[in-house]
Amino acid sequence: MTIFCTHCHRPLQAEMSCLPRRGKQGPGPSKPFRSTKSASKARRDQINAEVQALRSLLPISAQEKERLSYLHTMALVCLWLRGAQLFPPGTHGTALPVGPALGAELLSLLPGFLLVLLANGKLAYISENVDQVLGLSVVELLAQGDMVFDILDGQVHEEVHKKLLLAQEEPGREVTFVSEMRTSKAFRLQHGGNRAVAVCGRFMALRWPASPSSTAFLALCTPVTRLPADSNTSSPDDLFQSTHILDMTFTNVTESVTYHLGYHREELIGQSWYSLLHPEDADLAAAQHRAVAQGAEAGPAVLRVLRADRTWAWLRVAARRDGGGRFITCTSRCLRREEAAYLRARHPARRPAAPIAPPGRELSLLAAQLRALADSLSPPSAATAQACAWPETAAFPPPPLPAGPPQ
Repeated sequence: MTIFCTHCHRPLQAEMSCLPRRGKQGPGPSKPFRSTKSASKARRDQINAEVQALRSLLPISAQEKERLSYLHTMALVCLWLRGAQLFPPGTHGTALPVGPALGAELLSLLPGFLLVLLANGKLAYISENVDQVLGLSVVELLAQGDMVFDILDGQVHEEVHKKLLLAQEEPGREVTFVSEMRTSKAFRLQHGGNRAVAVCGRFMALRWPASPSSTAFLALCTPVTRLPADSNTSSPDDLFQSTHILDMTFTNVTESVTYHLGYHREELIGQSWYSLLHPEDADLAAAQHRAVAQGAEAGPAVLRVLRADRTWAWLRVAARRDGGGRFITCTSRCLRREEAAYLRARHPARRPAAPIAPPGRELSLLAAQLRALADSLSPPSAATAQACAWPETAAFPPPPLPAGPPQ
């Protein structure tokens, strides 16, 4: 039997091949070994030098520069470049700070901090007073990411995206959304969570001629006062106070009510608080009124009241007893519609619980309620009312029914 080679197809003897066996191959010429260690080190050294050069140009303190990682440094550099594109340096030989030309004194007067976004949601500018609202500096806040969605609560990303698209389609149209923003650990421990912030802004051209590269979303971010919290974080410009007798008739009101509601204080004195309330909020206001009049704790309530121009204003109203229990003082803070919706969604309206009567007074309270009901059905004459007045209940009449708008 003839055996052919599988490679050259020539006849061979058994157990033979035209190719040399692997074991009998001679040592071939070895390829020269080329190390890339020095080249890799050179590239790393070059990258480190470039990053250090960029870090040295950042307008932050030396302590903050030392704590920056490479990725954090590049994020800050990108933020600075986006801001420089929107707010170019001055033309008189001096480079102005990147961002709106606002001094520290002017920033301290703002009720919140400024935020500038590109059309794709990239952060372009954050004012330095952000630490007063969120407890984080610009450097620390940017560690969360360079997109506005990186510093917002994840549950509102879709809603915020829709709002930004709506504002982009109609430049100049103001949009507002409320979301919780990331805060420092110390802030969360002190306040029990992140801070809710109302972002109100619009897309506008920051320089002329207008172009897509010069258009950005400029917004003012103001903190939303939580219902259980005190009012120390509220601006005095957003507040007005009113004093009422125990049936919620106005006896005095601050002049700032004209700015917020449009009424002169003389128009309101002698009017009932219930004549301004929205009919759907009358029960909530009556429950707060009853709790305050009877000495129980009543938290702030979010209510709608009628302005002089016949539109509805949202107010956060906190009530307390003053003047030795003879008056009720209300502190009202104006809210945007989005802020009111946020507060109502997180703190549903609940009727305050009635105070627990001391032992031995249950029958007296029941009798007082029956007497008040009888008086409301058939009001007695002045002489009879004076002769039969009960000291314990005369100071706590039931709140009147909502009346029509003031004339």
